[in-house]
Amino acid sequence: MKQPRKPHQQPKVALVLTGGGARAAYQVGSLKAIAEQYPRNHASPFSIICGTSAGAINATALAVYASCFRLGVKKLDYIWRNFHCHQVFRTDGLAIAKQLSSMLFKSMHADYSQQQGFSLLNNEPLQQLLNRYLSYKRIDQNIARGSLHALSVTASNYQNGQSLSFFQAKQQQQNWQRARRQGQKTQIHTTHLLASTAIPLIFPAARVGQDYYGDGSIHQLCPLSPAIHLGADKILAIHLEQPRRLHNSMDCPPPNSAAIAGHLLDSVFSDTLNSDLERLQRINKTIELLSPKQRQQLELRPISSLSIKPQIDFEQVAHDHYQQLPLSVRLMLTTLGIKKDKPSAITSFLMFERDYTNYLIREGYRDTLEQIDKILTFIQK
Repeated sequence: MKQPRKPHQQPKVALVLTGGGARAAYQVGSLKAIAEQYPRNHASPFSIICGTSAGAINATALAVYASCFRLGVKKLDYIWRNFHCHQVFRTDGLAIAKQLSSMLFKSMHADYSQQQGFSLLNNEPLQQLLNRYLSYKRIDQNIARGSLHALSVTASNYQNGQSLSFFQAKQQQQNWQRARRQGQKTQIHTTHLLASTAIPLIFPAARVGQDYYGDGSIHQLCPLSPAIHLGADKILAIHLEQPRRLHNSMDCPPPNSAAIAGHLLDSVFSDTLNSDLERLQRINKTIELLSPKQRQQLELRPISSLSIKPQIDFEQVAHDHYQQLPLSVRLMLTTLGIKKDKPSAITSFLMFERDYTNYLIREGYRDTLEQIDKILTFIQK
């Protein structure tokens, strides 16, 4: 809450995109509804863009096209509408069998003999996809021309347990250090996105510098922190959480390993953002009790927030499209305890198939249009 904004400065609006694997298609639909409210050549209304995990990919694409918001969203929409699993990870049966056997073989050896960490899937296709579609040099160009203030991509450091936000911004923006989280200025590239999207055990850890990183949601206790440190006055967050379902505890069998893993991933991707938003609201109420002089002395300022939350049942929708997954992937999921007759959170994260992503895009578009007036008022005033 530091560095109060001067009266003549325009409020900086930040966009925060959370993680959730294939669920991130929902964010594209939401962004599409917002983009349609602006002229074709209008710059991004979000001067600060922060992403984690799959949200980091969407965030970086928006930063690349920050000078033309609608074009950036259109590019994202095209990719997500035509997605297939083989564009994200190797899906041929031989490759998956080789990956699993390799991991099993390595588990029998000493740690110092392993050249790669454990992962169920090989995400080399994702690396190729990002290199093909993202022109990272345009991020600096957009910052220089004023179309973008900052981009942040968050990953988790497996060596020290820190949440590290790699950010790209103007020269005067300094690094920050807080308890278990820090911001490091750098040139964002594919390596940082692979680090932020490396879902534990599913995708391999990515090496950045001398350290290995995994999905940014793992150690991210304060998802709003990067946006605040980068100077946000307003924060719009697009969630990807699974709506809670009520169950009759008498009818529920004990959870298997797949159900527990899915529950843990769902909590990692969603719970910290909700608690951070609640914390922000409490701080804002406290600031309201202070006099202007006290606010200035303490260098505190209120930061408003707005959330777009999905109404969609991601698990059920993924279950409805389960047969569209490649056979090799379905067989792998079966070995993990995921049954074809029961919805699973893990399936909703890995369903990079176009019928599923198109469905999520439509739902995100619809949910956002229902509150578009409120969203535009928040962004523009």
